[in-house]
Amino acid sequence: MRVVIALGGAALLDAGEVPDAESQRGHVDRAAMDIAGIARDHQVVVTHGSAPQVGLLAVQSALYPLVRGYPLDVLEAETEGLVGYFVQQALANHLRDREVITLLTQVMVDPADPAFGAPTKLVGPALAEVDARRLERDQGWVMVPDGGRYRRAVPSPEPLAVVELPAIERLLDDGVLVVCAGGGGIPVVIDSDGALVGVNAVIDKDRTAAVLATLLNADVLFLLTDVPAVMSEWGSAFARPLHHVTPGQLRGFTFEAATMGPKVAAACRFVEQTGRRAAIGSLAEAGQVLAGTAGTQVTPDAPAPVWYETSSFDPDLIPSLWPNHPRRTPG
Repeated sequence: MRVVIALGGAALLDAGEVPDAESQRGHVDRAAMDIAGIARDHQVVVTHGSAPQVGLLAVQSALYPLVRGYPLDVLEAETEGLVGYFVQQALANHLRDREVITLLTQVMVDPADPAFGAPTKLVGPALAEVDARRLERDQGWVMVPDGGRYRRAVPSPEPLAVVELPAIERLLDDGVLVVCAGGGGIPVVIDSDGALVGVNAVIDKDRTAAVLATLLNADVLFLLTDVPAVMSEWGSAFARPLHHVTPGQLRGFTFEAATMGPKVAAACRFVEQTGRRAAIGSLAEAGQVLAGTAGTQVTPDAPAPVWYETSSFDPDLIPSLWPNHPRRTPG
C-alpha cells in the first residue's frame, strides 16, 4: 500500500515542553521506530507539524535588531529542514537498508484566500502580555490570548497543489521513503509573470496531508497523534471513542479547532475525494491503526468523491495558472 503518515505535534514535543534539539530528537526517535515498522511493508510518505518551531524561530529572529525578521515562508523552509533532518536521520537509523530523503516542499495557495485577512493559526511559544504587546508594536504581529498568556496568530490558507509532486512520485517509485511538506509546506503563490513567490502564512499540516495523499493516490491517510481515537463529547462524562465512522457522521460532532478539528476535517476531505480510508490514532498503536483494529477508521458515506467544499478555488484551474504542474486525478 501507499501510505501518507502525518505526525502530530505530540510526536515532537509534550505539552509545555521546551522545544530544544535534544527533546525533539528523543520524541522523533520513538516515532521513527513505529513508522519504520510500517515502512518495511508499505510505500510511505511522512509529513509533520512545525507550528511550535516556526513560532520560536520567528521570535528569535525578531529579537535580533540588526536584521529584519524573516517572513513565515522562509521560516517554514527552515523548520522543514530542521524537523525533517531529525525525522530523516531517525528513520534511516531504524531502516538501514532503505534510503530516506527530506524534500523541501512548496505548496500553492490562493492569494485571494480570505484566511489572509483573518489570522487564526497559533504558532510559537506562549508569551507574557508585556512581551506580546511589544511584538505587536514592533513587528506588527497579531497576538491573541491563549491559556492566560499570548501566542501569535497567522494566516492559514487552504493548500491547493504540491509543487514538488512529480519528484515525490519518482522517489517513491524508486523505493525511497520521503519526508516532505513538513509544517504544511512552504506557502507560495504564482505572480503575474508565472513565477512562484513565497507568502507570509502557515498552512495547516493536516490539510496539506489530505491534499498530498489525494494527489499521490495514496491508499490510506494516516494521522498520528497522542490519543487512541477521536472522541465524541470530549471533556464530558459522555465521552466515548469513535472507532468506525463516515464523514457524514463525524460532521455531526464538534471538535476543538486547535487540536482534533483539523485532523477530522483532513480525514473527511481525503475520504470524500478519493473514496478511500483515513485513520486517526495513537502513535503508540501505529501498526494496529493502519490494520484497522485500533483508532478511528473513517470510510466513505457514498462512492462518489467530491472536491472538499471549504475551498473557493477551483482545482481544475491549476494547469492554466501554472502549465508545468500536473493536475492529478484522484482515485
